[in-house]
Amino acid sequence: MAMLQAESINQYYGGSHTLRGVSLAVRKGQCLALLGRNGVGKTTLLKCLMGVLPLASGRITLDGQDISRLPPHRRAALGMAYVPQGRDIFARLTVEENILMGMAAKPAAQARRIRDEIYELFPVLKSMLRRRGGDLSGGQQQQLAIARALAAEPRLIIFDEPTEGIQPSIIKDIGRVIAMLRERGDVGILLCEQYFDFARELADEFVVLSRGEVVARGDRAQMDGEDVRRHLSV
Repeated sequence: MAMLQAESINQYYGGSHTLRGVSLAVRKGQCLALLGRNGVGKTTLLKCLMGVLPLASGRITLDGQDISRLPPHRRAALGMAYVPQGRDIFARLTVEENILMGMAAKPAAQARRIRDEIYELFPVLKSMLRRRGGDLSGGQQQQLAIARALAAEPRLIIFDEPTEGIQPSIIKDIGRVIAMLRERGDVGILLCEQYFDFARELADEFVVLSRGEVVARGDRAQMDGEDVRRHLSV
């Protein structure tokens, strides 16, 4: 059974039908890539999954539990984490304070272990603990946003365009962390991405959105198909 299941999701913005019966499934230990050009509804779908936007209709379940009407903090408490587009770190807080926000409910011993693991994944952050988040480069902020999400030890993590505006060296670091999470086998990953080559290296399965509806889906071996590339080309 899928860890996260979205069934027939519909959403509107004014008179525009922005999501049209979208369904997808994210399995434990696997990475599902959500692909599509700008403006096709990817971020809207992710916000619906996290409860930031209400559903017009449809159903979302997490490990079989209906979470369709739960607010974002309740979904987070159930083990969902979200790395939003544009990073959205706390600019006036330090790097350490941003990470601590991700594990506010953890006991002290557990929090120390999580911190050590995060600094191992992102050594650059350990050297910047006292710097304010807003003073970091875009790539460092993206690493911090991922670290903050991982600090909650989620069962499911959603990435919204993690490579957008990021230098190639940090894209490699982000890819390494996502690959490590996938290989660990205890986390479900939903990767929303425009950068096709990055997604292809990490995904087990893919879903392609166009104009708010699913136009292609399949496994990793099918990602190079003409149908997929046609919907991603500008």
